[in-house]
Amino acid sequence: MNHPNIIFIVADDLGFADLGCYGGRDARFGPVSPVLDQLAAKGLKFTQGYANSPVCSPTRFALMTARYQYRLRGAAEEPINSRSRGSTTLGLPPEIPTLPSLLRAQGYRTALVGKWHLGYPPAFGPTRSGYEEFFGPMAGGVDYFTHCASTGAHDLWQGEEEHIEEGYLTDMITQRAIDYIDRRAAEARDGTPFFLSMHYTAPHWPWETRDDRALAEEIRGNIVHLHGGNIHTYQRMVHHMDEGIGQVVARLRAQGLLDNTLIVFTSDNGGERYSDNWPLVGGKMDLTEGGIRVPWIAHWPATIAPGGVSTQQCMTMDWSATMLDLAGATPDPAYPLDGVSLRSVLNDVSHSFDRPLYWRMNHRGQRALRMADWKYLRVDGHDYLFNIAADERERANHAAREPDMLETLREAWEAWNATMPPIPEDASVSVGYSAKDMPQR
Repeated sequence: MNHPNIIFIVADDLGFADLGCYGGRDARFGPVSPVLDQLAAKGLKFTQGYANSPVCSPTRFALMTARYQYRLRGAAEEPINSRSRGSTTLGLPPEIPTLPSLLRAQGYRTALVGKWHLGYPPAFGPTRSGYEEFFGPMAGGVDYFTHCASTGAHDLWQGEEEHIEEGYLTDMITQRAIDYIDRRAAEARDGTPFFLSMHYTAPHWPWETRDDRALAEEIRGNIVHLHGGNIHTYQRMVHHMDEGIGQVVARLRAQGLLDNTLIVFTSDNGGERYSDNWPLVGGKMDLTEGGIRVPWIAHWPATIAPGGVSTQQCMTMDWSATMLDLAGATPDPAYPLDGVSLRSVLNDVSHSFDRPLYWRMNHRGQRALRMADWKYLRVDGHDYLFNIAADERERANHAAREPDMLETLREAWEAWNATMPPIPEDASVSVGYSAKDMPQR
């Protein structure tokens, strides 16, 4: 079998409706995401795709392992913060099989350009977990121009060496991806496929477009940038990412690789303060739909028929399982996958299967289970029951009206949770801002 090249594009804090193809509004300058809209139109769009977590590094643990993130200590951090630099426990252990390591064993070339956020060298790092090459930040958030993390420390790397280079980070990630495609093109045409993780930091704070270099000095001591930003800057940041994806698609086409390259696009969690999550409620850090339901687009001309829309319920680690399946990679039996392959859906958009999805959060004692049309949710000690098919905004609580359904889902969640390690007492929650900074949702 001629295995596909794979490009796994992950945005950072992108909201469910930030893209035009998910109902997003145009910006002052026009369409925000014309390239991604076209990829969806010529490929497959999922409307019930979820992130493994409503915050970044836990989702990335699941993406890398195709397993529930709760199995690993580092993923209990919500999220791993820059103060963990030097930790030997808060990261992805190199001995754990990963998506890139399993693909590499299958003959794939592997690279990550963009955000890692799964621990720092010397204990952790992309090149210790299956990637042959790495360029990008190790931290959860960095300034787009100075490339410094929230601690003020410089955080741009090439392999395991810190790397100094001028540029707007979104564009730098794009250019590194294009360079990688050019270097791998001849091999790929000769039958050696590549796996490229392209993990943008956009549109994560700080709120900087290509034209905002002067802001970098102003916010050097506080890149969370609580006093800045607006929807117009945010839309431009998304557009810069979309332009970069367009350049990557153009390069694949020019190299004769587009037809047999699976491009997957998603976000690590729901949107932050300037994003559009309509009609969903909540956002980053919430297990309401706005925190976990995200855009999911798959484009693969050789296999995926254009114009497809799938209502299959699925989550981040299912993409990882799908990629391993398509590559013919064999999971390590000591680390069985929790992710489920979506290969059948890619081949036939009408195909669907039952897929219960489970979450838990230390933050506000949250828990959730999506099972078919129903969702069980707990926040701050309150249990809710929603029919998502009828009310995806989660406003009509059926808990009192459907007590048997509530109890069935609660028991299912408890049984699943019993198979996971408990949340460690020393696990940290870093929310970045609170009600004193801006009103709550």
